[in-house]
Amino acid sequence: MKTSNRLAPIIIVALLLVSFTGQAANCKETLNYRLKWLFNTSVVGDLYALDHGFFQRAGLTVNVKAGGPERDAIRELELGHATFGVASADQVIRARAKGAPVVVIAQLFQVNPLQWIYRGVKPAINTPSDLKGRILGVTFGGNDETIMRTLMARAGLTEKDVTLFSVRYDYTPFYQDRVDVWPCYKNAQGIMLADKLGRAGEAVQFFNPADHGITFVANSVVTSQKTLERNPQLVRAFAKALVSGWEASLMPENRNKALAVLQKYNRDTPGDLRQKQLDATRTLVLPGDGARVGTIDVKGWKQTEAIMLEQGLIPKPVHVEKALFPEGNPL
Repeated sequence: MKTSNRLAPIIIVALLLVSFTGQAANCKETLNYRLKWLFNTSVVGDLYALDHGFFQRAGLTVNVKAGGPERDAIRELELGHATFGVASADQVIRARAKGAPVVVIAQLFQVNPLQWIYRGVKPAINTPSDLKGRILGVTFGGNDETIMRTLMARAGLTEKDVTLFSVRYDYTPFYQDRVDVWPCYKNAQGIMLADKLGRAGEAVQFFNPADHGITFVANSVVTSQKTLERNPQLVRAFAKALVSGWEASLMPENRNKALAVLQKYNRDTPGDLRQKQLDATRTLVLPGDGARVGTIDVKGWKQTEAIMLEQGLIPKPVHVEKALFPEGNPL
């Protein structure tokens, strides 16, 4: 990727981080921040910002609320139940297509953690064409289905060339080798699946859509247009505190502190797996190409919208760049 292509998103985050120059927002109300996921390694920076006083030092009282399948941050923004939230790019674009005034103030993952895991003894998947004849796990209605269908289309594959298997929350079909490739977040479930199969003497591989030109933006921090317009100082203060917390949580010198936070909120995951998950998360949030935590990849967002248009998931363009703060919302 050319340097010039990365300058715009980097500048966006630079403006986001430095434009708030006051000591604190001094917001007296408690701000609800609804996550998309349950408390696990994928939200380590959010929890670190809370437990290590980043919000407090910004003059904010924040209630970080766990997400889950039944939680919709954008809906909670609309109802006034949350001031900030985390949503996937497809949720943001669908909401904008329906007229919901949601805006993006930070993009947490620079590389989408959603990938497909498969056994190492299986033939390698080096290109999307190698999916032919496989049993492919997809969550029907989920963004992994959108990504997989795009990969198939790019390879000229139809449903006659593959078998699509409906994925739920039970990994048994994959463990029993009834499904060839299984969708997972590489830094979370991917670590656990690889560990369990490894204990049985089976190696795994991951198939990453980004390696094949499919950029589909992952979870980002959102707020409402109303909040942004009424209190831009609050939005900047929250974003700065949150991004600073994420940056600190991923610093090598803070590794033990970050692991302690994860142990506090996620006791069910064994300690050795939390360490591997934290290391994997670092590579997805800080991929090593110079992008800072929170960088909004405008080009990636535009491609995500283009994919959704291609798949017929939105009726017309939404010009998603207008939803990216401060792109289209100069303050």
